[in-house]
Amino acid sequence: MKLRTLIIAAAGLGLSLGVAGVASAATPWQAHHPARVEINHRIAHQNRLIRHERREGELTAAQARRLHARERMIRMQERRFARAHHSHLTRHEQVRLNREASFARRHIPS
Repeated sequence: MKLRTLIIAAAGLGLSLGVAGVASAATPWQAHHPARVEINHRIAHQNRLIRHERREGELTAAQARRLHARERMIRMQERRFARAHHSHLTRHEQVRLNREASFARRHIPS
């Protein structure tokens, strides 16, 4: 009798933990859509470049602020797009964000 109760309790615990894991992974902002990951990594890389060029003296403080503001605007736009499509980006939105990131990259000295 005890063994049966123990097995049922273990199965119930395993099932509840499995459901909790699926529920927490299904939240829209924890999902990792490949297009979002790509654009977010690109923005992070460009922000690192801006900070590096500022430290090296290639950019003034005002120029760095403007470039960071442009990167923030791209990130906000990415979030708005993702919010509209349950944390995914359409192909058109991905192309648009990449074009804007490329334009922003041209203004960062290397």
